[in-house]
Amino acid sequence: MTMTEVPDIVGTENFFDGLSVQPADPLLSIIAAFQADPRPTKIDLGVGVYRDEQGKTPILGAVKAAEARLVEAQSTKAYIGVEGNGAYLASLKSLLFQRGGGDDLVAMQTPGGTGAIRLAAELINASSPHARIWIGEPSWPVHVPLSQAAGLQTLSYRHFDPVSQQLLLDDLLEKLETALPGDIVLLHGCCHNPSGADPSAEQWQKLAEVIIRRGLIPFIDLAYHGLGDGLDADLEVLRALASVPQLLLAYSCSKNFGLYRERVGALFVRTGSPAKNQAVASTMFLLGRMIWSMPPDHGAAVVHEILGNEDLIDQWHVELATMRNRLSAVRSAIAREPALVKLGEQKGMFSQLSLTPAQIEALRRDHAIFMAGSGRVNLAGLSLRDVPRFVEALKTVSTIG
Repeated sequence: MTMTEVPDIVGTENFFDGLSVQPADPLLSIIAAFQADPRPTKIDLGVGVYRDEQGKTPILGAVKAAEARLVEAQSTKAYIGVEGNGAYLASLKSLLFQRGGGDDLVAMQTPGGTGAIRLAAELINASSPHARIWIGEPSWPVHVPLSQAAGLQTLSYRHFDPVSQQLLLDDLLEKLETALPGDIVLLHGCCHNPSGADPSAEQWQKLAEVIIRRGLIPFIDLAYHGLGDGLDADLEVLRALASVPQLLLAYSCSKNFGLYRERVGALFVRTGSPAKNQAVASTMFLLGRMIWSMPPDHGAAVVHEILGNEDLIDQWHVELATMRNRLSAVRSAIAREPALVKLGEQKGMFSQLSLTPAQIEALRRDHAIFMAGSGRVNLAGLSLRDVPRFVEALKTVSTIG
């Protein structure tokens, strides 16, 4: 064959013939179905964003004020570097680790909490290829595929029973007694997604004791900080795990700052020794460089501007409390129904109901109430005036009441 001859192409006629149409993301399908429904009384309990009493996802006043200051003061749009916005990371570190966090804590800005989780999984696999990670059932649906995509071996335990609406801490403790030293344990820091069922302070302490004794590595997903019991109370997990040598914490500012589309997150890693900091940090930076190169800055700059100014942080505290109190009010209203009283004890935006696919379809078809096929409901999608209709609809399709 000469240099100018073209070989016969063997195999498929199109390079992409090996691909097939993938199933639509279930939540995206709910969005489309909700938008297409003409009924004015429709309720969207599927999409995981906060909504106010009018059904809007507002831009916080503190965010608007911070953005105005940034527009006035910013002098460049150059890259901020693979590590991210250092001032933002320092502000979050002070918010989360009030005692400084120790000299063995390293951090990196990420595109949202999802980016932090993927980076953590890649870091774990780089340190210990095919490491084992324990993930509760149910959990955020992307936890398992993100972990497996990074090469980790996923193991499960039962976190929550939708029928009894009970946290199953004993199952986790029992499973962790069989875990191997160096196994990773994925924990929701607060406002568990999808169940809303969080351990108490005493239960966190029990969990920490097993983690320390078995030599396990906690990996905390903290995506709803401040929407449970408050900024300080929602850090009970960190207080319980304060003496754990190594720890990973994926943080998101999407919900508590309302910065969903800005993709603002961070990964914090307690290395166990300052001598390990450079190796861990440089590996994180290399992995981040290969996955997304440089993180976006605008949302991170907004968060730093808020946390660095007393007037803005005070405004943010008030607005965050308003969101938290609205969620609590919706839960309290639902809990007036005796069969749903447990929902009043749960935290954050989500609860998971014990409903069959047929019942979920009946809620959509007959009552214009849209939710995930798992039975997860985003209670922020309910206004207080809609709560009675929601409860009555549940009574119509299920056995409550």
